[in-house]
Amino acid sequence: EYHHMNLTFKIIRLLVVLIVTPQFIQAQYTETINTNNPGRSQGAFAVGSGVAQFEGSVFYRAEEHKLQGYDRDQTGSSFQLRYGAVTERLEFSVFGNYSRVNQTDYNGSVSTGISFGNFSRFTLGGKYLVFDPFKFFGEKEASLLSWKANNSLNWKDLIPTVSVYAGANLDFSKKNSLTPPDDATISPRIELITQNNWGRWVFVTNLVADRISTDFPSYELLLTMTHSINGKWAIFGEYQAIKSDFYSDDLGRGGLTYLVNDDWQVDSSVTFN
Repeated sequence: EYHHMNLTFKIIRLLVVLIVTPQFIQAQYTETINTNNPGRSQGAFAVGSGVAQFEGSVFYRAEEHKLQGYDRDQTGSSFQLRYGAVTERLEFSVFGNYSRVNQTDYNGSVSTGISFGNFSRFTLGGKYLVFDPFKFFGEKEASLLSWKANNSLNWKDLIPTVSVYAGANLDFSKKNSLTPPDDATISPRIELITQNNWGRWVFVTNLVADRISTDFPSYELLLTMTHSINGKWAIFGEYQAIKSDFYSDDLGRGGLTYLVNDDWQVDSSVTFN
């Protein structure tokens, strides 16, 4: 089991994390930039046909593994390259996560240090929007006579937008301590994605089955709630559960986002297990 250590010092450094999300082309599916950052879940909507979008982040992570007797300090970067093609429902993507690790191994009274770097994830895939309730039922009609009718929820609001994702993990390393032992060069990843838009609140769920054809399959549940405070600021909270023989954890994540303009977003987040 992993435990963060020296929490006060680590939190200060974690708060320095900045995620910068630029977009290159106009006319996306939504009027303003549509991002997955700063959470780890995917939203149901694609960026839009003909739109290329890059999301990048830098991070710091501290780990202590009591059973295997080591401490790790990780610094790294993650990125998403997303491109909408053919239809506004379809998106192709590249997800990457690279870490540089300083590890101290403890063997009784003797400790040794090693350093290494590698990708913990490099995935090519595509996402397709299967069902959009706004297109199926139509936009809610505004009432000129009733504020309650315009702002209350009804049963249609509980029906989420649904997308599916399929991808392939690529790992060409002969030895990679950040992935399962003898990791396959190519392994599948599939996701079921739902999204509910409730005014200024957005709720996203991801059900993930990763490396399912290997000796170390991984299953994940991500629940993300985002709240728009105003036209510029938003906050989010996220829960992530990971179950695998290689790595299992329960993670809580939160942060805030600032919309610089329709095409640029900056944000930061902190994670605890």
